[in-house]
Amino acid sequence: MWIRKGLTVAAAAALAFGAVSCGSSPGGRDDGKVLIGISIPLTGDFAEPGKSVEQGYRLWAETINGKGGLLGKQVELKILDDKSQAEAVVSDYEALIAQDQVDLIFGPYSSRLVIPAARVAEEYGMLFVEPAGNAAEVFEQGFQNLFYGGPSVADTSFDHLVDHVLAMPEEQRPKTAAIVAMDDPFPKATAHGVRDQLRDGGVEIVVDELYPPNQTDFSGLAAKVAASNADIVIGGAAYQDAVNLIIGLQQLNYDPEIAGFTTAPTHPEFAKALGAGTAGILAPTSYSPDARHETNAEFVAAYEEKFGGRPNEDHAAAFATGQVVAAAVEAVGCAEQGECQQQLVDWLRNAEVPTVVGPLSWDDAGRPKSASMVLQWQDGVSRIVLPADAAEAEFIYPKPGW
Repeated sequence: MWIRKGLTVAAAAALAFGAVSCGSSPGGRDDGKVLIGISIPLTGDFAEPGKSVEQGYRLWAETINGKGGLLGKQVELKILDDKSQAEAVVSDYEALIAQDQVDLIFGPYSSRLVIPAARVAEEYGMLFVEPAGNAAEVFEQGFQNLFYGGPSVADTSFDHLVDHVLAMPEEQRPKTAAIVAMDDPFPKATAHGVRDQLRDGGVEIVVDELYPPNQTDFSGLAAKVAASNADIVIGGAAYQDAVNLIIGLQQLNYDPEIAGFTTAPTHPEFAKALGAGTAGILAPTSYSPDARHETNAEFVAAYEEKFGGRPNEDHAAAFATGQVVAAAVEAVGCAEQGECQQQLVDWLRNAEVPTVVGPLSWDDAGRPKSASMVLQWQDGVSRIVLPADAAEAEFIYPKPGW
């Protein structure tokens, strides 16, 4: 854990959750607030997870304001709806930075929107911490100011599942796999990361398909996957596309031994949409409400009080994004446009920050140095099953029929 000079471990942990550094210099605005600009998809393809990100951001702001704010100032969020469109996210961040003169910015949802947003941040020299852009190509753009607020990158998200499958005895190991993915950086990178590792491990890839982000009819794709009778099906998906595909597979009575999908199974609405049909479905997840990370218990309690239910990984990654930025601001002592932004970037390059998704540190491209867990839906609830040292339940194989 990083510890600022003069801080105890307890004080450092409290700071990351939202405590105040009263002796720090205020930011550059003269309205007594720290204004943070954000563009999120509240409508369009990514609306469902986008709303979770919004809740995470708002809960972070409420939490830190309850503890005195940042640098003795209250935090105010200005949130715009990018409608899940790259053109809109660019114009939003340009307006937030140049016109609204926000002190800080937080990133949007999805790698497809993070990349153009990060270009704007880079142009204006702004620190850019983001909660949901971890496709490989995000980190291949040469961005100098970007940091991902989760523990792993897209193409390694399902590594624990792949390792588990390939370690099975030969007579039990699945022989074939069907890989389908939305043609979007994050889901595609996740699915293709599994595909490549399974293929290298001797599993035959019998279906390998991409579909456009706006696709709604999955009957044809479901029929192709079902006809393959693959032992494993992996879907790189957002939310509604995964639900639609799974329903299509269920209607065809196709029941693979392993079924894994990105993003959708981490949402509470997933169970409402599929009912008992969630049985045995897997997903990579960067977060568990029961994890013993610093500040997580406080975060879960605050979420339950404000929204009811339990937070998911999108809520947590957004909250962690706020924690990362807050830690940098309090350590450096500023939060405004200009030279301060580079100081924040430089500090994070060498920091380890305690967050609700675990301690985060980064390489030079902004990749985190951790790994995702794998959850499985069992008896109507999702439980961590991999890796073994984080497991809340045994991995069920083959999956129950849906």
